[in-house]
Amino acid sequence: MCNYCGCREFPLIGRLSQEHWDIEECAGALRRAIVEGRHGDAATLLRELLARLIPHTAAEESGLFAELRADGALADEVERLCAEHADIHGVLGTIDDAAPDWSAVLRALDKLHRHIDHEEHGLFPAAVIMLPLAAFDRITPGQSPAATG
Repeated sequence: MCNYCGCREFPLIGRLSQEHWDIEECAGALRRAIVEGRHGDAATLLRELLARLIPHTAAEESGLFAELRADGALADEVERLCAEHADIHGVLGTIDDAAPDWSAVLRALDKLHRHIDHEEHGLFPAAVIMLPLAAFDRITPGQSPAATG
């Protein structure tokens, strides 16, 4: 995760980054369970990952991504990231409990890792530069960096 640009000082970015950390930890545990053949644990971890991932991506898309889309400068990148959300959810959310395709899960986890890395090191710092404070006020009322000091 990014620690150099200060974008985490924005409460929304800080929260999304912490969620990325939690998602990556869960995804790592899932990967280990799959590789080690602990498929019962893997199924539980997959459900846990989805429980973290679905609300996280919904918050990104309805908050930060909506502001970036409206701003226009990063609209194409936002669309690409939303498509990745749909693709990752499409794989992880449709795994057959009776006959899970663990190799598909592993590929989706690889994509998820790259996706998070891109948001952390590309989109989040760019959002802080591109969006006015008023945009952050709209998506995190009362918690803008200007309000926190």
